[in-house]
Amino acid sequence: TEIANCRPHLAARIAGLPRLEVVVALGRVAHESTLASLGERRSAFPFAHGARHILGNGLTLRDSFHCSRYNTNTGRLTPEMFQSVFAEVRQQLGPSTARSGARQDA
Repeated sequence: TEIANCRPHLAARIAGLPRLEVVVALGRVAHESTLASLGERRSAFPFAHGARHILGNGLTLRDSFHCSRYNTNTGRLTPEMFQSVFAEVRQQLGPSTARSGARQDA
């Protein structure tokens, strides 16, 4: 119920970011909720760590296992695996987004 109640807020937030190109979903719940918020079918975009999905609206959805203690303590998600997802996102976005991690308006 909580997840379903939050979906309209997620959809509004995504719609309010007109220059948004990539969403990184941390875990299956985030992945499925993002798809539902955008009206996409889960079966068309199966969750998998490191997966890259091009959605119908042109937005890219990138998947990562959630960085929970369970996933990190068991080795299901290593620091290298987690970092590689974000490195691939940075590569996709290109050099104009290389801001060394700092916000420009900060």
